[in-house]
Amino acid sequence: MSLQANKDQFLHLIQHNKKLIFKVCNTYCSDPEDRKDLVQEVIIQLWRSYGSYNDKYKLSTWMYRIALNTAISFYRSDNKRRNNTTSMHENIIDIPDDDNSQELNEKIAMLYQFIGNMNKLDKALMILYLDNNSYKDMADILGISETNVATKISRLKQYLKHQFVKA
Repeated sequence: MSLQANKDQFLHLIQHNKKLIFKVCNTYCSDPEDRKDLVQEVIIQLWRSYGSYNDKYKLSTWMYRIALNTAISFYRSDNKRRNNTTSMHENIIDIPDDDNSQELNEKIAMLYQFIGNMNKLDKALMILYLDNNSYKDMADILGISETNVATKISRLKQYLKHQFVKA
């Protein structure tokens, strides 16, 4: 395959899966400028790994794994630099402002805030869960067993329910 065809195919892949990339980046970065940097870094890492993609895995599984690993590394270095944790208090999703969507927007912001307080593995697991990935895909992406995924998801759901009751 020619280099130009390879680039075009990669750009199509990025365009088709940009929500996946933005979702991961939004979860790990609350600062808009840092988020832009992380999106760029994820795309660079995807490009570097593109030639070694193994088609025995789903493309989304491969992309999630790279995006999450890049985000976790970025998060660690950012934490060392700032010496504090990421707070996810900004509105993550643009929802039109009317009475019902305002309440929904607040609940979504709270959900992301609660997710933001989780450890890096639990954050990654919740991103994948909220994106309706199968337990098998989540296990493949995170390198843990399906049983472990099921157990953690159950515990995280209980944690989130408890957080909403407290709020």
